[in-house]
Amino acid sequence: MSTNTKTAGKVTTNRNLRTMVQVGMLGAVSVVLMMFEIPLWFAPSFYKIDLSEVPVLIGAFAMGPAAGAMIEFIKILLHLIIEGTTTAGVGDLANFLIGCSLVVPAAWIYKKKKTRKNAVIGLICGTVFMTVVGCFLNALVLLPAYATAFGMPMEALVGMGTAVNAAITNVTTFALFAVAPFNIIKGVVVSVITMLLYKRISPILKG
Repeated sequence: MSTNTKTAGKVTTNRNLRTMVQVGMLGAVSVVLMMFEIPLWFAPSFYKIDLSEVPVLIGAFAMGPAAGAMIEFIKILLHLIIEGTTTAGVGDLANFLIGCSLVVPAAWIYKKKKTRKNAVIGLICGTVFMTVVGCFLNALVLLPAYATAFGMPMEALVGMGTAVNAAITNVTTFALFAVAPFNIIKGVVVSVITMLLYKRISPILKG
């Protein structure tokens, strides 16, 4: 084996190790941010915004969509280890999918051409996609999982929505008037913060 081949192999190994460490660190930061939640006035109290997607987006923009999905996975895994689950893991899987529905499209679009314009387009598309996925997953998976976990009928969950928003009368309106605006606001907030922080942090991640 030539010296050049050995050197190239060592560089690749070091780069892969660096990426793994960064993914782990960003996942750890994300799970800490996940603990700080902000309730919203138009949705039941169990819908709270957190900023845990900001490190995930920054990592995905710097290292690619696959790295973003891995950071999201580590975040959910650490949260399960630290906090446990009340939905037998169903809600956590749904949260992983909803997070990825924002991060992966945004990072994929940005990777095609790394410009500020593409970053904005990616974040807008990611927010829209997350909103659609979030509505379907909440209606079909999350809400039924919560109802089962807490031993209450779906009507009781819908009633919690009606108590804060009279327009919520069934699962469909719950998704439209609670879940959709929740995800739109979350997408906008984490996107703005990511845009403000990315250029300052990305040089560290890119080495």
